[in-house]
Amino acid sequence: MAVEYPITLRKPKWLRAKVPTGSEYHQIEKSLKTKGLHTVCQEAKCPNIGECWSQKTATIMILGDTCTRACKFCNVKTGNPKGFIDQGEIENSSQMVATMGLKYIVITSVDRDDLRDHGSAHFAAVVERINSDHPDTMVEVLIPDFDNNAVSMDILARSNPFVIAQNIETVKDLTSAVRDPRAGYQKSLDVLKYYKTHYPHITTKSSLMLGLGETRDQIEQTMRDLRASGVSILTMGQYLQPSRRHLKIERFYHPDEFQKLKEIAESYGFEFVASGPMIRSSYKASEFMNYLENKRHEKSKLH
Repeated sequence: MAVEYPITLRKPKWLRAKVPTGSEYHQIEKSLKTKGLHTVCQEAKCPNIGECWSQKTATIMILGDTCTRACKFCNVKTGNPKGFIDQGEIENSSQMVATMGLKYIVITSVDRDDLRDHGSAHFAAVVERINSDHPDTMVEVLIPDFDNNAVSMDILARSNPFVIAQNIETVKDLTSAVRDPRAGYQKSLDVLKYYKTHYPHITTKSSLMLGLGETRDQIEQTMRDLRASGVSILTMGQYLQPSRRHLKIERFYHPDEFQKLKEIAESYGFEFVASGPMIRSSYKASEFMNYLENKRHEKSKLH
């Protein structure tokens, strides 16, 4: 029987992150505030913010702050944006790269089921602007499922992001209890497979939250399903309950368990795996960038 951890329970010591410090961190924070720019890293109070910023990586959210879906693990505001899109996000995103000197940026968004194209054209415009203004910066997109609409998915892919991520979030048997009814386990797999089939040059990625009551067999089945859909990158991290109204934590995974799961994932053929209590979907993005650069360098020496 799974153990329920009340939200007031003290987190294990391995879940305690260092407070970000350093003159560079504070200078970036000041610059962003002066220009009225905000990262997901700040707004989500991400425990990895100091480490990621020092490695010149960050995550920004576009398409507003109101999601049309209501997943039971997520603390983002839910509602109906009524078709509004802030076009200023395109310029602000490019400014963010310049202000922070980013080498790698992750662009994510809320779900926008109120839009005919689910926000894909705006997503593409942001990616294209960054690619144009900052050609040396790699762009990863963590996208909604676009309701598995091929036209919308094509619009995004043609903007040529470096990585396309769509999070499976949890195992199949827990999906209905964890995610909004408009999302889906198979829908996420279909989206990821579509991109790998039609745009094989773009790396695909997904993420799993652990601690919701899943079993080892269910985790491994999810790994196999993601690999069968062509996914190259997998991240796994500990689910943390945002508030009392969100899903409860069923258990905390020890770092040794995350390491074992990383080894299992690698045995299934994932090209890159980040697994640990503090891992979030866009965490370690720069490590994958470094991995690819080293791999390309090794290939060039052989030819």
